[in-house]
Amino acid sequence: MATGCPMMKLQKKTDHPCFGGDHANTGRIHLPVAPGCNIKCGFCERRFDCANETRPGVTSKVLSPEQALERVKLVRRHPRVGSRLKVVGIAGPGDPLANLNTFKTFKLVKAAFPDMHLCLSTNGLLLTEHLDRLVRLGVHSVTVTINALTPETGARVYEWIHHGGVKLTGEEGAAILLKRQMDGISYASAAGMMVKINSVYIPGVNDHEILELTVKVRELGADVMNIIPMIPLGIFRDIEHPSDAVMEMVRNQAELILSQARHCRQCRADAVGLIGQDLDLDELSA
Repeated sequence: MATGCPMMKLQKKTDHPCFGGDHANTGRIHLPVAPGCNIKCGFCERRFDCANETRPGVTSKVLSPEQALERVKLVRRHPRVGSRLKVVGIAGPGDPLANLNTFKTFKLVKAAFPDMHLCLSTNGLLLTEHLDRLVRLGVHSVTVTINALTPETGARVYEWIHHGGVKLTGEEGAAILLKRQMDGISYASAAGMMVKINSVYIPGVNDHEILELTVKVRELGADVMNIIPMIPLGIFRDIEHPSDAVMEMVRNQAELILSQARHCRQCRADAVGLIGQDLDLDELSA
């Protein structure tokens, strides 16, 4: 459990394009320095990557912290992004908090660009353990991906978790993950971080819990939520992708409870540039 964090909430206004900022004019970069993961989501597939494939969990290359810093410097010099780059995030391709290079990378970036907003996206399993460290590094915001409200549903979404050196499956593993996710949201909010919740909408699996989950995370201090459609992969490859009409209806209902992010493009772990206008990585390395 994290202790000694300031009990002050950040103002809701932010430049972060994923948290309600001006995503049409504010650039962000995801640094793919975190390949290891401590849970297995049923919809996660990282065995292949196509340059034209836009989804979480894929990257063309895993970078070292030093290479990641060099990439930030390249983007800051880029004529189309340059000074508009304001957010540096780590979103995989695994879980950032399961990789020590996440902290090394943030330390390097903060030293070189002290005004840059730092953020990360995590499954939340290790958030309470590392919260104090993230606060000291100046991490501005955190996204926690939560795809279930009950262990019963969690057991259908997650194939396993690794916790305390043990591999856990079924409702036992899901219950531990859910408890730690909820604690992590509460502590991160109390520490003054902006907190976004990502929830993958899986028809017939977790769709019945999404609105109750929205209520719960609002109570814990989340600032915004992002309900995203499942991409049919992994054990859910035969489930039909939710239609735009269904997603619009769900988001409209959830927005009565908690502010919804509607411009998400389910970005890659190495996304660079403006949302919807990503730079070509070959162009950066040229």
